[in-house]
Formats: sequence, C-alpha cells, structure tokens
Amino acid sequence: MNPFARKRADSVAFLGETALLAAIRRWLGDAAPDAPFGMGDDCAVLPRGRAARLVTVDPVIYRRHFDDKVAARDVGAKLLKRNLSDIAAMGGRPIGAVLALTLDPRTRLDWLEGFYRGLAACARRHGVPIIGGDIAEAPDTVAASLTLLGQPSGSRVLTRQGAALHDWIFVTGRLGHSLDSGHHFKFTPRLAEGAWLARQREVRSMIDVSDGLAKDLKSLTPTGLHPSIDARNIPLRGKADIAAALSDGEDYELLFTMAAKTDPAAFARKWRQAFPKIKLSCLGRFEPAGSHDENSLRMECYHGFEHLH
Repeated sequence: MNPFARKRADSVAFLGETALLAAIRRWLGDAAPDAPFGMGDDCAVLPRGRAARLVTVDPVIYRRHFDDKVAARDVGAKLLKRNLSDIAAMGGRPIGAVLALTLDPRTRLDWLEGFYRGLAACARRHGVPIIGGDIAEAPDTVAASLTLLGQPSGSRVLTRQGAALHDWIFVTGRLGHSLDSGHHFKFTPRLAEGAWLARQREVRSMIDVSDGLAKDLKSLTPTGLHPSIDARNIPLRGKADIAAALSDGEDYELLFTMAAKTDPAAFARKWRQAFPKIKLSCLGRFEPAGSHDENSLRMECYHGFEHLH
C-alpha cells in the first residue's frame, strides 16, 4: 500500500497535528494509557511510585529545525536541549539518552563530527550519558531523533493538569522572535528552574513553551475556564511584537500556573532570590469561560505552530 495520498482529504494534512494526535489515541485504544502515564504531556511517566521515570522524544530535521546558517555543533546541542526542556517542564532531571540518525549517504563527515561534538559538549554540561542509538539511510534526509530518560528531581512530578479558577499564570524569560534572533538554538533549558518550581507547593501545573504561548497555554487551561492575559504583561524578546510572542514558538521557557490564594508579588520576590538573572512574568489568571476583561487579549485570535497544518 502506497503511504502517500492523492487527495488532501485522505491525508494527514487534512486533519492537522491536533486532530491527528486525537486519531492516534483512538487507534491505539487501551494500548495507550492516559497522561501522564501515556501520550499527552511533556514527558510520559512510568512506572508509578518511587521508581518513576520520565520519557520524552524530539527530533531535529534539516530544513525544518535547522538550515545551513546553523553550525553543526549547535544542531547537536539543540537536539538534546529540546528534550531537556521537556524534562524541565515536569520538574525532573535527565539520566540518559539514545539517538536515532537518518542520513543521506552523501552526508558530510565533518558536519556529522561537528554535530556529535556539539551533542557531547551539551551532554557533559548537563550530566547526560548518551547510551546508544541507531543509524538508518534515506535519500535527501538529515534527521536525528533523541529519546531522553529522566527522573523526578524531588517528591513530585508537575504535569499539565491541576490549574483551577482564578489561578495565576506565569512564564519565565522572554517570548517571540526566536528564529531571527537565533534563540531557537542558543537557548538554555530551564532544568534548575523547573526542579525549583516542582518543590513549590503553590505551583499547580507546568509546560514548556515550544509551539507558542497561544497554543501551549491551552494545554494548561481547565475545562470551563479561559486565560485572561494582559498584553502589557507579556515579556517580549528583542524585536518581537505580541503576535510573535504568542505564535512563534521555540522559546523553550516554562509556563506554569499557581494557586489563586498565593500572593504573586511575594512569589516573584522568592523567585528573584533563587534566580536573579531570569525574568519572571505574571501574565494573568484563569477566569470563567465567556467572561472578558477589557484589558485581556482575545487568545482565540492567535495560534501557535502546528505541524501538518
């Protein structure tokens, strides 16, 4: 059976990424546990209990995640850092990685050496042993997929679930303009920050901002609520505007929610004591669906990055 459709209506592009993931869940049925023990969060958690492990996977693909302007060393580092950001979003720490390469036979040796040296330098920096992998051949392809294993850094794992009415919404760092600024490969995964946030009992849920704030915030939003976000509170990177900050993606910052009873100013002071060089912004809070403050953004007007769109 040829895997490529002749009509768009028969293709994955017709569904788009979000609907395709829902279809995959249906196809898998009870073979796929609910999140966080299966698909649906930054990492899968297995098994339950004291021996919990975190598992995540992300690729880098030529002409999609990097181009000729990005040095091979930076591509190797980006591959690991993308996965480390997922571990950070669960409040975990990495323990090992495996890597699968798909290469055109014409792939330059000096490029591949640079890729591995960049990967190795990043792995040493974050204490991640590269413990295995695989190589396959495919024409006109240079791609690598890394599976990263981790474990909780403390007594709990933060997931995307847990926010409630009037809970506060925070984000680390700055957003937008990731591609033009080079941030998409220069970023530092927020491992220490994620582990610290997991230890703060007032923090309810968390995700890393990889597909844009507008899209990723939906994963933290409880049913029946909507995020009331003041545009003046969104931290912009460089030349970014609000639309870029909400939609560009590849920011790799931490977006998290905090219990409504918590004083956001007091929490911000505690944050500055722990991470004086990392900006923290309170974007707003969750309100009942249908309510609207005159200063809040209409988030439904913005969309993050979606594969296969």
